Amino acid sequence: MWKQLTALSALALLGFTSPAQDKKKSEEGRAPAEQKIPLEDTNGKNPVESSPDSIAEGKRWYGIECSMCHGKEGDGKGDIAQDMKWKLRDWRDSSALQSFTDGELFQIISKGKGQMAGEEGRLKPEQTWHMVNYIRSFAKKESPPKPKEEGPKP
Repeated sequence: MWKQLTALSALALLGFTSPAQDKKKSEEGRAPAEQKIPLEDTNGKNPVESSPDSIAEGKRWYGIECSMCHGKEGDGKGDIAQDMKWKLRDWRDSSALQSFTDGELFQIISKGKGQMAGEEGRLKPEQTWHMVNYIRSFAKKESPPKPKEEGPKP
């Protein structure tokens, strides 16, 4: 009888959670709120000159930290993005990068955005600036061909 009562009590305790735990569980399923990038960070200038060495260093870090989602070539079709059915920007298309300043890219890489975790604390600022240079280099390569609009057939 004592064993049964102890087991029943343990099960009952496991079934109860505090309101704080319930709130945490409900928040886990949601995407984090978008963080507004401060103007001074948006206007931040890249202190690392874009050079072949910088782009190579950025490529190294990108391959470790970003390619699994954003794709090896920046096409937004990395393994995780494909598995999760995420629609990510194709960085090879210059118009995809046009609206972002270097400072914004730095902040997004550092702090994260939406489902993307930030790299702050894992990368030094200089390494992140190298990645900004590398990401910019995607659009300098030949842009992927756009799908042709189907017109009337003759």
